[in-house]
Amino acid sequence: MFNLRTVLFAFVLLALLLLLGRYLKHQIRWFQRLYLPASIVAGALALLLGPEALGAIATSAFGPDSLLAGGLFAEDIRAVWAQAPGVFINVVFAALFLGETIPAPRDIWRKAAPQVVFGQTLAWGQYVVGCLATLLILIPLFNVNPISAALIEIGFEGGHGTAGGMADTLVELGFADGADLALGLATVGIVSGIICGTALADWGRRKGHVDAVARQVVEPSEIPDLNVVAETPEVRQARARLLHNLLVDPLSINFAIVGLAIAIGWLILEAMQWVESVTWGGEGGFTLFEYVPLFPLALIGGIITQTILNRLGLGALVIRPMVQNIAGVALDVVVISAIATISLSVIGSNLGVFLILSIVGILWNVLIFLWWAPRVFPSYWFEKGIGDMGQSMGVTATGILLLRMVDPDNSTGAFEGFAYKQLFFEPIVGGGLFTAAAPALIVRLGLLPVLAITGGLLIFWLAMGYLLIQQERRRPTASSV
Repeated sequence: MFNLRTVLFAFVLLALLLLLGRYLKHQIRWFQRLYLPASIVAGALALLLGPEALGAIATSAFGPDSLLAGGLFAEDIRAVWAQAPGVFINVVFAALFLGETIPAPRDIWRKAAPQVVFGQTLAWGQYVVGCLATLLILIPLFNVNPISAALIEIGFEGGHGTAGGMADTLVELGFADGADLALGLATVGIVSGIICGTALADWGRRKGHVDAVARQVVEPSEIPDLNVVAETPEVRQARARLLHNLLVDPLSINFAIVGLAIAIGWLILEAMQWVESVTWGGEGGFTLFEYVPLFPLALIGGIITQTILNRLGLGALVIRPMVQNIAGVALDVVVISAIATISLSVIGSNLGVFLILSIVGILWNVLIFLWWAPRVFPSYWFEKGIGDMGQSMGVTATGILLLRMVDPDNSTGAFEGFAYKQLFFEPIVGGGLFTAAAPALIVRLGLLPVLAITGGLLIFWLAMGYLLIQQERRRPTASSV
């Protein structure tokens, strides 16, 4: 058990580690070339200074009673860190669409249909190759838990935040090692995504696939927000009127709005669990929602909250940059604490499983980019595809980073398609409802039925892609008539 004072010092240490990680990133060029976020550097530093690295070395050299046998951090501090990812990931997902302009689904599909198809193909394919690798290789050779089939999507498509947020669910389902493996895969995904993406960007420029005469692969100075609609003066004036008599700091209001989104998500989850308990899940029946974590429902809560605020004429209260800052702090906490509490011994004891899943995941993403992107995108296939490839191997910021490398001035319109696609994407996969439910589905249904479900969805999105291709081919003929 720990008290509030311990929690305070645990987060003070996280803040100091983040500052040190930022300093190391500034000083070490290799970190800069990999575009590693400071939070990942800080988390890796905390891991090295903890019981799994420094502590293990001290124990081996001086015995288990030595001063550094547990690393530099006390056990109660590490206990706080271990619980932090599952809590703060809710803030990240609740804020994801707050302050965003949410167009009608028809408009989104019209503007970003190929992007949606390509992103969904990558995501569902990660489940398919994960299931196949688990069935054909991992279970026969290593007798692994079948939930291993979901780890590629959790780690690669979901990233560190989702992997950390899923830890409690994986433990409840009897796969405690899965959390460490997922976090390790998330680290492999983001590093390999940047390395492969940078190499592909250079290859695409040399082969003429990057559609600009003088365009060069550049290091972007910053990663922009996904909101493609700029805030208007009318919105700022409306916000000023709303805040005039409230006498509340705007940061407090936006923090409260994020809290409201989480509360709505919690109510939805509680309602789903209650319905399940009194229907199909009662008396030892099929249960699923009891294993679903809160964060995907917090995302839905954010969309509902934004819609309600807009209907009440209060949408201007949400300040998108401020909500981003709240989510950014929460994400830094998730990433640092999740990496800091990885069990290296677990990854070491499952090294064969870890390497196979890493290789399979990387190969799927790179090969599907080279094969499917030129076919499904009618124009600028390289620019539009590489952003999704980066996101599917790391986080959304990785995809934007690679997109900015090949299209720094957004002359292809790929950024808009990438942004609109998230509205069809995030609620389902990449940390959405299916990501959260997949481990429980594997336990309840079995690996083969989940392979059939995800394989069917992969075929569906491939078919949708070919339908778009046929429509694009017919378009010039229709226009000439």
